[in-house]
Parts: sequence; structure tokens; C-alpha cells
Amino acid sequence: MKQITTPITDEIIRDLKVGDAVSLSGMMVTGRDAAHKWMIETFIKKTRPPQGDDLQVYEELKKLLAGSVIYHCGPVVTGLDTKEYKIIAAGPTTSIREEPYQADVMKHFNVKGVIGKGGMGAKTLKGCEETPGVYFHAIGGAASFLAQTVKKVHGVFKLDFGVPEAMWVIEVKDFPVVVTMDSHGGSQHLVIDDSSKKVLDDLLAQPY
Repeated sequence: MKQITTPITDEIIRDLKVGDAVSLSGMMVTGRDAAHKWMIETFIKKTRPPQGDDLQVYEELKKLLAGSVIYHCGPVVTGLDTKEYKIIAAGPTTSIREEPYQADVMKHFNVKGVIGKGGMGAKTLKGCEETPGVYFHAIGGAASFLAQTVKKVHGVFKLDFGVPEAMWVIEVKDFPVVVTMDSHGGSQHLVIDDSSKKVLDDLLAQPY
């Protein structure tokens, strides 16, 4: 298993290939549908003007995300009243919902890794080649186990989106993932899609 700590260099990213098991440590930021839509509309396509503390958050995110990782995760968090935050469940959410946004977010913020489950599509794969970056597949159904790798919650942005959709800044130690989309155009998800389609076509072609 490869040990990698954020921020991640282009050289390390280029060295990763589909199938590599990785243990991630360092800082990462959670982000789901609302966060990606907000980043695209406010700072990349600029179809809506910044509001409230948006510009301040943007400057912080530029520093946090450069060379780092976005985690598609809607965590369960305690300590909301006291702001002594603790994440007790941190499982990955389905990534394909972010397909319209992910490549642009990766390029704009120089994000080197995206963690989620289920993989992503052609636009994100191209973004992985160009940024460069990789897609890390996390273990579905292991939310409590993955939460144990979160050693500290450093803060939160856009809590007005709601706890699951907010952008939580977390520090992890030995977060286990597997590279399933790399910066060389490799995608295990495409391989599975193609092989599954072949099996289905063969089944449908059989006489009954």
C-alpha cells in the first residue's frame, strides 16, 4: 500500500495507476452537490454574484484544495452546538452526481484527488489527465470505520447548506482508498462497464 500525504505533487499523481492501494493522510475537504454547484456558479462560470462571506471562503479554499483532495461525503457530525466538532460517520457518497462539475473544480482549484464511490465519467477522466489528478474509490458501507481515520475537524464552510452538504475541513490519518481512475486515461469503471455490457449482450443473444 502506498503512503501518501497531502498536499500531493504532480509527480506522485503521475506515478499512481489504476489498482493501486493508497493510505491517505493529511488535510482534505468534503464536498457534495451543493458545494460543487456553488463553486461552479460563483467562482468558475460566475453565473451568480458572491454573497456574504463567499469571497473569504474562496480564498481559504484555494489554499486548502491546492494539491489536496475533495471527499464526496455527507458526514454525521456531533458537537454542532458547542463547535467542538467530531465526525462519527464518514462514508463516501455516490460520485457520479458531481460529473457535470468535477473536472472544472479540479482544474480551477488544482485538486489532485477526488474520493467517492461508484466512479465518474468521461469528463472527469479527462480532467484527471489534464489537472493531473486521480479518483480514489473508498469503501462503501464503512462509514464508522472511515470516521476513525479523521483525527481532527479543522473547520467548516457553508454550514448554511446543511451538515451533509457543508464543506468540512478534516485531517485524516491512514484513510484507505484504491485508485480506480488515473491521470493516464485508465478507468476501472469503464473496464467493468464494458465487461458487464458484453455479458449482458451475450445473455440477450442466447436463444430461449
